[in-house]
Amino acid sequence: MRALRFLMQKEFRQMFRDKGFTGRLFIAPAIQLILLPMAANYTIKNINIAIVDHDHSTVSQQLSNKILSSGYFKLADYTDFNSKAGALIENDKADLVLEFPSGFEKNMIRENNQKIAIQVNAINGVKASIGFGYLSGIIADYNNNLRLQWIQPGRTNTMPTIDVVSSYWYNPSLTYYIYMVPAILVSLITGIAGLSAAFNIVKEKEMGTIEQINVTPIKKYEFILGKLIPFLAVGTVVFSFGLLFSWVIYGIKPLGNIAVLYLFMYVFLFAILGFGLLISTYSQTQQQANSIMFLFMMVFNMMSGLYTPIDSMPGWAQVITHLFPISYFIDVMRMVVIKGSGIHDIRMHILFVFLIGLVLNTWAVLNYRKTT
Repeated sequence: MRALRFLMQKEFRQMFRDKGFTGRLFIAPAIQLILLPMAANYTIKNINIAIVDHDHSTVSQQLSNKILSSGYFKLADYTDFNSKAGALIENDKADLVLEFPSGFEKNMIRENNQKIAIQVNAINGVKASIGFGYLSGIIADYNNNLRLQWIQPGRTNTMPTIDVVSSYWYNPSLTYYIYMVPAILVSLITGIAGLSAAFNIVKEKEMGTIEQINVTPIKKYEFILGKLIPFLAVGTVVFSFGLLFSWVIYGIKPLGNIAVLYLFMYVFLFAILGFGLLISTYSQTQQQANSIMFLFMMVFNMMSGLYTPIDSMPGWAQVITHLFPISYFIDVMRMVVIKGSGIHDIRMHILFVFLIGLVLNTWAVLNYRKTT
């Protein structure tokens, strides 16, 4: 244990000698926690719409005003020509084209039925589907109001109706950053801790100090622990700073017990640091370790549920995702912070991540012994 203590002291001294250490610890997470939630905004606004009005009636103008005043749409053009609206779609200046046919209001009154044409620029499938959904909802709402206005006085509406009373749990205001910020914090810890651990043993190799360590009586598991424990402290500082920053900037306070978050955070760091150290034992240069870790970080961010739900992925992708510790931590952060879940609710998450960490750290110890 004496050798372990000296090795940990050496690691802490190396950290504080690094001039960019403080920046990576505080400044980089602060910048990313400010910028990334703005970029990862699920609310789609400023959808460009062109309106082709061949009718110029009261109904077409009222419906157009209702659409534009919703806050989701921005008028690209209001025209009488289909060709002009088509050119706007071709030039990516319009996402939707709404066309009112000639005699729209007259035919509605006379036949109680009329059609509206909607053309959608579907290059961006997500924006197209959401924009079409917004537009369809606004038109349906306007249609219902119009039918109520046209019911003759004294007559009752015998058609059955269904009233929907909605209740949003956990996030009543549907604020996107309450969902995104905890997950982004997990991604930051993964990057900082994983990259730092991946560089560690490689740096010893490049500096030539690994040979000096190898001739000492320090045991293999002590060597890995000496590398692991200092980064646990670094991860704790980054995580605490991220929680404090999220509370000050976004007003996000965990509904659950914060001790549960720290407990799982240590289990997660045990796994992700083991992964970083494993990469470090296989790499010969810091550039090689950086390339490998960057590749895995890209996969982690895309398949961990950070931006897209895991349930919407193909079955084979879901199986792979459940091998990533980051997917469990993101799920736990959202459960504890937003829902107020307790340790009983995340017990299986703790077990799976601990087993993953045990495998990765054992692998790192065995591989270090093999290379030395």
